[in-house]
Amino acid sequence: MQVDPFYVVNLSGALDQTQASQQQLSEELSSGLRVTSIGDDPVAAAQNVQLLNSIQQDDSFTQTSSITQGLMQVTDSTLGSVVTQLNQAISLATQANNGTMNASDLTSISGQIAGILDEVVSLANTDYQGQYIFGGSQTGTTPFTLDNSTSPAMVTYNGDSDVNTLVTPAGQSIQLNLPGNQVFTSATANVLGTLSNLVADYASGSVGNGVTDTAALNSALNYVSQQRVTIDNSLTQLNDASGVATEQATQLTAVQTDLMQADIPSVSTQLALVQSQQSALISVIAALSQGSLFDHLPS
Repeated sequence: MQVDPFYVVNLSGALDQTQASQQQLSEELSSGLRVTSIGDDPVAAAQNVQLLNSIQQDDSFTQTSSITQGLMQVTDSTLGSVVTQLNQAISLATQANNGTMNASDLTSISGQIAGILDEVVSLANTDYQGQYIFGGSQTGTTPFTLDNSTSPAMVTYNGDSDVNTLVTPAGQSIQLNLPGNQVFTSATANVLGTLSNLVADYASGSVGNGVTDTAALNSALNYVSQQRVTIDNSLTQLNDASGVATEQATQLTAVQTDLMQADIPSVSTQLALVQSQQSALISVIAALSQGSLFDHLPS
C-alpha cells in the first residue's frame, strides 16, 4: 500500500515536537523551575522581575531598620540618663533656694551641679558605632564643647539642625534623630545654658538668680522628656514598619516561588505522557517506513 509522503512528514514533525517537549519537561523536572528564560513565559518573567525588586526593597529596608533601631535605642537611653541628671540638679537647686544654707553649702552645691553639667555634656556627645547621635548630619564631629574659662561656662554646638529620616516601602517618612541644638540648647529650653547659669548662681555663695534658673531647668526637663517621646514614637513606627516589610517580603517570596517553580507532579505526568507519545510515533514511523522514513519523502 502506498503511503502518503506528506503524512510521513507530519509524523516526523510531531516526533520533533514531542522531543522538544520532552527536553523542556526534563529541564523543568531537573531544575525545579518552570521559567528559566524570558522565552519560556514573557509575562511571568516580567512579573518575576517586579517581585524580585519589591523583595529587595523590603529586605534592604529591614536591614537598614535594624541598624537604625540600635541608634534610636541608644538615643532613648541617653535621654533617659539626661532626665535623671536634670532631676538631680533640680533637687540640689531646690535645696539651695530654701534659704537655710550658708555660703559654703551653696558653693558645694555649685560644684555638684558643675559635675552634672559635665555629665550632661558628655551624654550630649554620645556616639553610636563611631557616629555622634546628636550632631544632626555632622555625625563625625563632637557636637558640644564646654568652655569653663567664663562664668557662666559657655557651651558651643558644632553640629547642625538636620533631621534624618527613613522612608518605608509604604512611603511613610520616619524621623531617626534629634539634632543636639534642638534638645540641649534650644531657645525654648536651654538645658546646658541653664545648668551653667545655676553653677554660676551658687558659686558666689549666694542664691543669686537660682530660683528663676531652677524654674527654667524644670521647663528644660519637661522639654527633654517631650523630645524623648518623639524618638520613642519614631522607634515604635520603625519597629512596626520593619515587621510589615519582613512579612511582605515573605509573602512576595512565596508568590515569586509559585510563579517560577515547576509543578513537579504535573510535570512528571506530562513527561511520561510525552514519552509514551514519542514511543508510539517512533513505532508508527518505523512501520510505515519499512526501514527508512526517507523512502517516502518526495524526490
